[in-house]
Amino acid sequence: MEISALYHFPVKSLQGHKCKSLPLDRFGASNDRRWMLVDDDNQFVTQRRLRAMAQLKATAIPQGVRLENAEGERIEIHQPGPEAALRTVRVWRDDVSARDAGDSAAHWLSEQLQTPLRLVAMGEEFSRPLEAPRADRQVGFADAAPLLVISQASLDDLNSRLAEPVSMLRFRPNLVVSGCEPFAEDHWKTLTIHTHDGSVVFDCTHPCARCGIPGLHPFTGRAQKEPLRTLASYRRWEDGQIYFGMNLAPATAGTIGDNNPVTIHLGDRVEIS
Repeated sequence: MEISALYHFPVKSLQGHKCKSLPLDRFGASNDRRWMLVDDDNQFVTQRRLRAMAQLKATAIPQGVRLENAEGERIEIHQPGPEAALRTVRVWRDDVSARDAGDSAAHWLSEQLQTPLRLVAMGEEFSRPLEAPRADRQVGFADAAPLLVISQASLDDLNSRLAEPVSMLRFRPNLVVSGCEPFAEDHWKTLTIHTHDGSVVFDCTHPCARCGIPGLHPFTGRAQKEPLRTLASYRRWEDGQIYFGMNLAPATAGTIGDNNPVTIHLGDRVEIS
């Protein structure tokens, strides 16, 4: 088994992109989902609410993030410093502290998406512990865990049932693994990646319950019946949720961080237990 694809999403629910390597830190993939849109009530905003977010591309740059629309218009936003306004924003049930990215970013995004919005970023004071028993580990603005993995065989199985295949971008994983059976990830307990820096071990914390975003075209936001209709026919579990993918967190706190840099590369060997 090996890492066959890597994805990076700097701004929660905006377009991401494929990459050849993925540096990690204690929150997950470095610069991944470290920025987020919020409304006037400081509630997080995603494609579930504003489908047009799918039309905006986000790319991490050394000084912050670059946003670009489908026409190629772009804005570069610097990482907010300690002088930036501190906001308490909500991600699902979590209230966290984040730094406001400024009026220029807010104006550009509000104009693009035709609704009042602010862009916020994780600062030095950011803290969002995972639920017990992993409260000693952290997650950024991602929904539930630092990383998401999906096997290529699972997507291949889904596409074999569809009239028109869909891309992995529908499901927004960070890691794609090849060399296993479809939906083998449902039963994984730990995942070990053998990188150039050594081996890093992740807990497979819980399968990923899917919302409506996989039913939106990943570049236009247009709603489509597939692939969720087909997934519901064979991936709806007893709790009524549709599952596709597995959430990951470092198996031990402190194993990834400033003093323990880790980078995942395409082709890295994967072991499962």
